[in-house]
Amino acid sequence: MSQKIKAILFDLDGTLRHNVPTGSRVFVEYLKHIGVHFSGEDETRAERWEHFYFANSLEIQADKKKYDHESGGFWVNYSRRRLVALGLHPVKAAGLAAEVSAHMGANYKPAARIPEDAPRALGILKDAGYVLGVVSNRDKPFDDELKEMNLHPHFHFTLAAGEVQSFKPDSGIFLKALELAGTSARETMYVGDNYFADAVGAHRAGLTPVLYDPSRLFPDAECAVIRTFDELHELIR
Repeated sequence: MSQKIKAILFDLDGTLRHNVPTGSRVFVEYLKHIGVHFSGEDETRAERWEHFYFANSLEIQADKKKYDHESGGFWVNYSRRRLVALGLHPVKAAGLAAEVSAHMGANYKPAARIPEDAPRALGILKDAGYVLGVVSNRDKPFDDELKEMNLHPHFHFTLAAGEVQSFKPDSGIFLKALELAGTSARETMYVGDNYFADAVGAHRAGLTPVLYDPSRLFPDAECAVIRTFDELHELIR
């Protein structure tokens, strides 16, 4: 693989940048606080659904169109969808959605964290001569944020989906990333935490997908999987 791979591209949110605590953790902790019961299996199912939803699914596309310029309505509807994914009856989910959404809006103030081994791994890969880039489903460029996290020097380029109006798992964003990297799809690896957006999207575009899955959320992933960034260099070798 080391003779083929010339560029390694990374997702941003959930991969290089983590919210602590996660939104899903605050969401379920509040439900427990108000006496809503569910199993660990329900939690896992809802987390997998969350990944699917935010992978530019047809559902989120429809919701964005329906709640255009109405972020409050969007997040109430998202809460309703997530409650159903947790196993709540749709009627109960609809009744709780506004309360849960209001709690999240008032109390969810996460801190940004970088995995401890990420800067070290990125330094090793850049020193080894790989082209490195960050390709995110963000609407707007995020270079300033990378600078704040002291990650910007590791990367040759960044790309936000909104800049090309193509969102993972669509192939367009990956094709633009290949153009920026100056490599072919076969020479390029993509690392991300969302199986549906990152792994499936990269595979469709011909890149080599690697799923970053420290919590083992996708045990049936049909691609290479790493739990730490330290594993990445050995995987390439």
